[in-house]
Amino acid sequence: MLTYIVRRILYAVPILIGVNLITFMLFFVVNTPDDMARMQLGAKYVTPEAIEKWKIERGYDKPLLLNEDRGGWKRFTETIFFEKSIAMFVFDFGQSDDGRDIGFEIKSRMLPSLAIALPVFVLGLVVYITCALIMVFFRATYIDFWGLVLCVALMSISSLFYIIVGQFLMSKLWHLVPISGFGTGLDVIKFLVLPVVIGVISSAGANTRWYRTIFLEEMGKEYVRTARAKGLSEHLVLFRHVLKNAMIPILTGAVVVVPLLFLGSLIVESFFGIPGLGSYTIDAINSQDFAVVRAMVFLGSVLYIIGLILTDISYTLVDPRIRLQ
Repeated sequence: MLTYIVRRILYAVPILIGVNLITFMLFFVVNTPDDMARMQLGAKYVTPEAIEKWKIERGYDKPLLLNEDRGGWKRFTETIFFEKSIAMFVFDFGQSDDGRDIGFEIKSRMLPSLAIALPVFVLGLVVYITCALIMVFFRATYIDFWGLVLCVALMSISSLFYIIVGQFLMSKLWHLVPISGFGTGLDVIKFLVLPVVIGVISSAGANTRWYRTIFLEEMGKEYVRTARAKGLSEHLVLFRHVLKNAMIPILTGAVVVVPLLFLGSLIVESFFGIPGLGSYTIDAINSQDFAVVRAMVFLGSVLYIIGLILTDISYTLVDPRIRLQ
């Protein structure tokens, strides 16, 4: 097991290097530091002096890959690539274009993102699997039919609709919860109720149909017919055997999402004023803060790779036939 984990981590290194190189090319070759300065300064006619001053203040005045004016290791270390890209491998994200420490911002905004994303993930998983099992148990009946109709209807509606309607009904009309904002301690619950409910409902259609398809596929296999032939009741077959054997595809979708919970929800956090990583990324894009966007792209890549490794490891917990070599 340990050998497998180490090997997978080593496989992740060239992937992260590739992501880092592509990100560097997009931000510093296609979109040069001079272009960044013009966009940040926001003036129609920007003087070369103002551009140079902006680049010096943010460390963008150095050569991209190779510093010909330096000797030894400084030829490589005193470059934009080393200072802005290589440093990310030790999670040194530097400062944003407005001077704030990106690492500190990520740490402080991670908990608000988890506060909304984790309940949505756990509650959603329970709701989606339960609804799918009920539809499969009553398959080919009116419950299954109208359940599918409801799923398709939920899938056809944009998540923005749920947010706008939810804010209007729950906050504007009924005054049950705040329309936006964030609190501390137990006071935070009233700010999270509406975003969590909307997060679960907006994904209910697609996820319930997906789990229903997985369970129906398992229902047609030999072991299910054998269990029925032994006289087991339908609900025992469904909940004891089918659910257990369907855990691998469920884990494939669930465990990969777990690390990405740290990145928050871009739309929900922005609409509800939650100071998480999602709204932080949106604000950086709107303000064209390229340092923050680069950091979030790299962090997302790291977390996604962690999710893939956790998925492979979790397979052995639900299926003893799988052994990690």
